[in-house]
Formats: sequence, C-alpha cells, structure tokens
Amino acid sequence: MKRFFVSTFVLFFVLILTVSAQESLKVVIIGAHPDDCEFRASGTAALYVQMGHKVKFVSLTNGNRGHYEMESATLAARRKGEFEESARRLGLVCEVLDNNDGELQPTLENRLKVLSIIRDWDADVVITHRPNDYHPDHRYTSQIVQDAAYMVGVPLMDKATPPLRKNPLFVYMQDAFQRPNPFRPDIVVDITSTYEKKLDALDAHVSQVYEWLPWIDRFPIPVPASPQARRSDFIYEYVGRRDYLNSEMVAKLTEQAGWERASQARKLEAFEICEYGLKPTKEDIARLFPMIK
Repeated sequence: MKRFFVSTFVLFFVLILTVSAQESLKVVIIGAHPDDCEFRASGTAALYVQMGHKVKFVSLTNGNRGHYEMESATLAARRKGEFEESARRLGLVCEVLDNNDGELQPTLENRLKVLSIIRDWDADVVITHRPNDYHPDHRYTSQIVQDAAYMVGVPLMDKATPPLRKNPLFVYMQDAFQRPNPFRPDIVVDITSTYEKKLDALDAHVSQVYEWLPWIDRFPIPVPASPQARRSDFIYEYVGRRDYLNSEMVAKLTEQAGWERASQARKLEAFEICEYGLKPTKEDIARLFPMIK
C-alpha cells in the first residue's frame, strides 16, 4: 500500500511538472537600445518572471552614441554591463547586437539575426517598438521585427535554426506619437505590484537614466549626487513624467479585469497588437498575457 501511495504521488508530481512546462510561456522583448525594454515593458516582464515564464531582452544596437562626453567603445561596454545588471535584477536574460547606435539599418543580415533570436527562444510573444517613432533606430527595429514576423516559420530562410510551428503574437510597446496613427492600447497590464522592480531595472542604467537622458531632455530637476537619493527621489519623478497614462488605457483595463481591479491600478503598461503574426482571440490574449486575468 505504501508503495502504491508513493508511486501515485510521484506520478501526480510528474503530471504537475508536465502541465506547468506546457503552460510556460517564452517572451522576447526587442528594443533598439539597452534601456528601451525597461522603459516600456519591464513591469510586464517582471510579472511574467514572477509567474514562472521565461523572458529575454534584446537590444539591436550597442548604445555607443548615447552620451555627452564618453568615448564610444567605453560607452558600449558600460551600457552592456548596465543591461546585464538590469536583466539580473529582473530575473531574465539579455542580448546585445553589435550595431552602432544611430546607424541601425533594416538589412537582410539584421533580419536574419532577429529571426534566429525569435526561433532560438521559441517565442510565444514578441514585443517591440511601433514603426512610427522619433528615433530611426526605433523605427528600423520595428521594421526588422515586422520583416521577420512571417519568416520565422519559413524553413529555408535560416537552416541553422528550426522554423517555428506556431505563430507568435507580435505586439508594440506604447509611445505618444500621433501620426500617422496614434497608439492603440489593445492590451493593458496593471504593473502596480512590479513598479518597484521596473524602477530597479532602470536604476541599473546609470549612464542613461541619470546622465544622458536628463541632459538631452533638458530635464528641469537636477540629478542628486548620491545613488540612494537618485533611486529614492529622482527616478520616481523622471520615469513618472515619461509614463503615458490615459482614459483609454483605464477603459481597456476595466474591460479586461473589471472596474474594481482597474480602480486600484496605479501604474500601467500597454501594448498594441501588430497585424502580422498571430491574430489573437480573447482566449489567446488571456493565455499569452496571463497577468491580465
């Protein structure tokens, strides 16, 4: 009898692990620079990680031009280290491609690199920039990902990686640009519980969040000298001003999760569904973004 109960328990445990493995999602978030994923999707990434899913951040450039005094090679190494520290804090992995900042082009070579990354990760969800954006690297990152969206399933495009036998859901990160089309919040994620994780991730990008971006944006509030004051004071103000929250997002969250939950949300990240890739049903969205249930 004892042997029967032990065998039954082992079988049940194996079944649980098998079901969990089947439900595990793989998400790849592709930005142009080594802080883009953090600004627009790290709260959502942290939720995926907390739920046991796997997330990868990718930067298509090495970020070697985003500073007012550092030399490019030194900056590229520093930004890679900051990206890796941010990924460590979030509990995910990251990769930087060696394209120069400000010089990214939608070449076949870059398309094949992105195609390989999506295939190797066996991605269920791919998140990237929208195609209309102020920065050419952002725009071309979006185009490169779009150009790879169909090709990830074409076997002969890249014989080194097996083609995906599923169609990933491709979605865009939020921005505030209105022309030719304003951002549409098709999926809204309440990141109130992981907002501190998002700030921790951004805090790792010292060269950007505390040096370059306030300088180029002419941010009116001075950056404190001490790391503690920067993290506790400045970053809340700086990142908060870059959050794009509006009534349309709140309405979508209410539709997804109900009024009570939406009324308690304080921090949100939103995503627009790309026309390429999976054409999701409501059930698909709930499965691929399980945190919105």
